[in-house]
Amino acid sequence: MSNLLIVESPAKAKTIKKYLGSSFKVMASMGHVRDLPKSKLGIDVDNNFEPSYIAIRGKGDLIKGLKKEAKSAKKVYLGTDPDREGEAISWHLCQLLDLDDHAPIRVTFNEITKQAVQQGVKNPRPLNMDLVDAQQARRVVDRLVGYKISPFLWKKVRKGLSAGRVQSVATRLIVDREEEIEAFVPVEYWTVEADLNTEGGELFTARFYGDAGGKIALSNQQETDEVLAVLRQAGYRVTSVKKGQKRRNPAPPFTTSTLQQEASRKLGFTSRKTMSIAQELYEGVDIEGVGLMGIITYMRTDSLRISQDALNEVRAFIGNTYGEKYRPKSPRVYRSRGGAQDAHETIRPSAVTLLPEQAKGSLPADHYRLYKLIWDRFVACQMESQVLDVVNVEVEADGGSRRYQLRASGNTVRFPGFTAIYEEAAPERSGREGEEADEKGGRLPPLEEGNPLSLADLHGDQHFTQPPPRFTEAGLIKALEENGIGRPSTYAPTISTILARDYVVKDGKSFKPTPLGIVTTTLMKDHFRDIVDIDFTATMESNLDRVAGGEVDWQQTIKAFYEPFQKELDRAETELGGIYFKVPDEQTEEVCERCGRNMVIKSGRYGKFLACPGYPDCKNTKPLIHDTGAKCPKCGGRIVQRVSKNKNKYYACEFNPNCPFITWYEPAKQQVCELCGSAMLQHVRYGKKSLICANDACPNGQVPALPKVGVAGGAPDKEGEQPTVTEGSE
Repeated sequence: MSNLLIVESPAKAKTIKKYLGSSFKVMASMGHVRDLPKSKLGIDVDNNFEPSYIAIRGKGDLIKGLKKEAKSAKKVYLGTDPDREGEAISWHLCQLLDLDDHAPIRVTFNEITKQAVQQGVKNPRPLNMDLVDAQQARRVVDRLVGYKISPFLWKKVRKGLSAGRVQSVATRLIVDREEEIEAFVPVEYWTVEADLNTEGGELFTARFYGDAGGKIALSNQQETDEVLAVLRQAGYRVTSVKKGQKRRNPAPPFTTSTLQQEASRKLGFTSRKTMSIAQELYEGVDIEGVGLMGIITYMRTDSLRISQDALNEVRAFIGNTYGEKYRPKSPRVYRSRGGAQDAHETIRPSAVTLLPEQAKGSLPADHYRLYKLIWDRFVACQMESQVLDVVNVEVEADGGSRRYQLRASGNTVRFPGFTAIYEEAAPERSGREGEEADEKGGRLPPLEEGNPLSLADLHGDQHFTQPPPRFTEAGLIKALEENGIGRPSTYAPTISTILARDYVVKDGKSFKPTPLGIVTTTLMKDHFRDIVDIDFTATMESNLDRVAGGEVDWQQTIKAFYEPFQKELDRAETELGGIYFKVPDEQTEEVCERCGRNMVIKSGRYGKFLACPGYPDCKNTKPLIHDTGAKCPKCGGRIVQRVSKNKNKYYACEFNPNCPFITWYEPAKQQVCELCGSAMLQHVRYGKKSLICANDACPNGQVPALPKVGVAGGAPDKEGEQPTVTEGSE
């Protein structure tokens, strides 16, 4: 008889099996095995909110196999992920397999390495029912919100809508930001810069600051012209030179949130893609010369804690590889933000000695890029600070009747420190961007107090303050975390949900609310204030944390939420009665060829399409075309983006199938072939990008021959799929 260890995924099972040998059989539950039923609420609100769990449809044979193996096993261990959700999956397995949850059967490992797995199996513990209850409370609250408010939205707005405790707040953040942008009134301001020469002929730029009385803000051209008139006639000299050093410390290692943010900014990954790849790196990959192992630690964490063993390893690596001057005298210790669960270590490489370049040949391109990002950030966080030599110079412009002050700053790198490996990506900014230019600095020529200067050039520039930027995926995750909305594991599914529900759309890299999102959020703000209230939602997260800590009862926590929530729902039903909220149609520049009206975007069972607003007099519809801005090399028509039946994007001539041009490669924006003038396509192979000409007769490259298929035309998907265009079939 062998022992049985149950984990979630086959990849994880395969890696762990290697470390445990023949005395263990390792099986995968394929994620959750039980859940609330989809066809009904599944919660007895009159019986202390008791949930009714059922086996997930389609997992009958899997559960039967797990039961059979559990009965014949010497001992059963549960090795699901080391978080609340993993604890809950283990509890559900206990219920299905008739295991004693008070017995020491639960094993956890923060990293899937031989030492960690074997250590975990040697030290099993009983299930932590506080964590299970916290996960149950989250599931029940989310079910109550979703199944109570969603039908209300179906009646008042549109069928098929959904509400969620976290997704509704995330949508509100995006809608509120859009309202800020629309209400923003730009404020004019001006900057003045003088290009100055030293006696030795070295040029540098100084910015107008003010006079002896302090800073002078220039708000219009008249004020600026008055300053320019004085500066053109003035004599210049250096009045102050201040030199010093500035130290820049490295960013802390990654948490789930900061990993998603940085992967978005630096790699262009969505949060879902980041978490999917990180899961695979954690569960195990086969590295040439090393074997199968998990190469990063657990990727769902809000902690900045680093184990002593990992600190010793990385400090030894830094000293041996980069030299003692790059290693601080003592380890850097980072504090997790307030409210962090701190259940696991930070995200780091399982073995810092596994260099990204060593793993590169064994990993897909995107897996390598994410591993390198994690490795670089972790090693850099334990390196010495960057040291900058900073110079701040004040210049006097003596115009006779007026004397003005100008300032210049510069810096040079004395010691690169952690930047030899890694620098954090800059977040989005808004406001007076131009006013920050003087802080960027560069190298200044040698200057001393009293040095005369001569004016080489002078210019004043008009600026306007900028509205706050729309949220990118990185910015939204940061806002959710800062406001205590959701937890590390919820960010990616929340963003995917609000996109799938058409509450928001991607405009480039930024989120923009749809008319549906605006109408739904407005209704929620007016009638379900608590559900979309940021502070209320954050308090609920804190209450769930208290359940996890064993401080409060989970069912009492739900009761405290549900009673006022039900009253709010009843009041909304009464107040709105037969009122129905119409979602305004989004008007486009596409003109209906039958009646001349501007067509609008409608949603149907097959997705969005264009329709004439003159219905029923004019019933014209057509596919919604996403114009890439490129011209077809065959006929000169527009190259448009379309979606295949497997939801993969492809690109074709707008006149397809009459025109045969079709490709999987996205046209490069505003780039044409220098030989024939056709559009250039972004060709990607093995993660490497190159440009090829869309004209298959051009020497600059050929588009692989693609067959015409059906009435829509197309090329086979990766699984042999043929693109089928269904837009507008309503």
